[in-house]
Amino acid sequence: MSLPLIAGLFLVLLVLGYHLYGGFIARQYRLDDAAVTPAHAKQDGVDFVPTKPFYLLGQHFSAIAAAGPIAGPILAAQQFGWLPALLWISFGVVFIGAVHDLSTLIASVRHGGVSIAEVVRTHLGPKAGVAMLLFIWVALIYVIVAFTDATAATFVSGDAELEGLTFRFNPGGAVAAASLMYLGLAVVMGGVDRFLKPPLWLQTIIFVPATLGAVWLGTRLSTVLVMDARMWSILILAYCFVASLTPVWVLLQPRGYLGGFVLYAAIGVGVVGIFYGGLTGELSIQQPAFHGFQVPGAGGSLFPFLFVTIACGACSGFHGLVCSGTTSKQIDRETHCHPVGYGAMLLEGFVAVIALATVMIATKGELVGKAPGAVYGAGLGRLLVTIIGQKYLVFAITFGAMAFSTFVFDTLDVSTRLGRYILQELVGAKGQVSAAVATAITCGVPLLFVLMAGSGAWRSFWTLFGTSNQLLASLSLLGICVWLKRSGRRYAYALLPMIFVGAVTLSSLVLQIRDAFLTPGASAAARVNGVVSVVLLALALSLFTAGGRVLLSRDGPKPAPAV
Repeated sequence: MSLPLIAGLFLVLLVLGYHLYGGFIARQYRLDDAAVTPAHAKQDGVDFVPTKPFYLLGQHFSAIAAAGPIAGPILAAQQFGWLPALLWISFGVVFIGAVHDLSTLIASVRHGGVSIAEVVRTHLGPKAGVAMLLFIWVALIYVIVAFTDATAATFVSGDAELEGLTFRFNPGGAVAAASLMYLGLAVVMGGVDRFLKPPLWLQTIIFVPATLGAVWLGTRLSTVLVMDARMWSILILAYCFVASLTPVWVLLQPRGYLGGFVLYAAIGVGVVGIFYGGLTGELSIQQPAFHGFQVPGAGGSLFPFLFVTIACGACSGFHGLVCSGTTSKQIDRETHCHPVGYGAMLLEGFVAVIALATVMIATKGELVGKAPGAVYGAGLGRLLVTIIGQKYLVFAITFGAMAFSTFVFDTLDVSTRLGRYILQELVGAKGQVSAAVATAITCGVPLLFVLMAGSGAWRSFWTLFGTSNQLLASLSLLGICVWLKRSGRRYAYALLPMIFVGAVTLSSLVLQIRDAFLTPGASAAARVNGVVSVVLLALALSLFTAGGRVLLSRDGPKPAPAV
């Protein structure tokens, strides 16, 4: 089977999935444009802001599409082969991941724009709400730790370890300079939109090319910002602290919109490169489809580690936090939930398949000793070279590296903002002082961890990151099932994904606990993961027990705060 045929079939699957199954799920929720959304009911110009769907889609997409759908599929393909990875992405994104994203977005909108943890508390009680909040916050800490370390690495080496590639400039400095200019452009665009209010199309044709220009200019200023990973980690988390406390129109919305176009450009390069290069014979599949069910020393057995390794490419609990933390507060009309929630997840699935393609076209020697970021940068560069020519190879690979860095960087301040929301909900505090304290704690814990663990720490924690991420999705679907049952609605379409993902992730936690405490000579990182796994397992089991009692009861519908 050729690469263009695989990509073409996957695109057909996404289109059919959006219109058929996505349309079916949307109809179950009876979306109503006459209903007043939280963006209008609670409009404050800071968090609750009605936003055009295309603008919001770019912001939402750039927030959810970080390193997960790139690094995860590449790691899984290297361990188990590209075919099982492709099958899980294809099945998971349509029937599990997109259903989860759409459901959590609608649930938050129907409950006044609160987090998914507050939805759980409303229908399962205060104790379950606290357990969910604690679970989410721990999971977010793992997101911030992994992505801060990965981003700092890009500012030093040009990517998450683009080793072995030859550049005529400092690639890390180029990424750093381009990223800072990109953030500066976002702030300018936010101010222009807020105070001058030009049409969106005019802003787009000015600021999107300017973003690409910032990438080019970064290559010319590559020696200006040169620091080590430790210093960049401090500066990145300091930025996250500030960004989390600013109104969404200042940075989050315009940065997300511009970041979405970087993602769209990477997808466009992938699509054109795969089809053009594949049809002309410049690209062919080099890697075996299947490596085996057991991979010694590379993550363990296919079940459950294939599923949690890919994580964001098929299903991600982090997406639910974005849906219920920021996006639900900006939904203008209820029907916009379908393209934003379900559609953005399908786009992320295609990002995962493009990342998978960068492994498929690589020879065995080209993968040895290279981290996922290096594989993606080199692979996306090869796809771009088929379009612009071999003489631009260095530029093409640099573009791939910078695209990867943008995906990671865009998620960090969103994660910090969500962590701030969670801590404020946990203690019931409001106001600027409590927001600053909650943000400082959310940034401070990852900072201590990154400084103690050192550069490259993300590798040690990726499996638990993926496990906690997908288990969070299962717990979110549990809360949604309880809400739907108590509202007298059907919920099998949420129950079945919840059971499957729950079985996968609980199995993964148990195996990681076993490896941490029963394996002689386990590393310090493995033991830390083991302790955290015990905590997450206890929280998850308490929530499944509380939710299971409701779902297994024969009680009829009960009045619910939101339907």
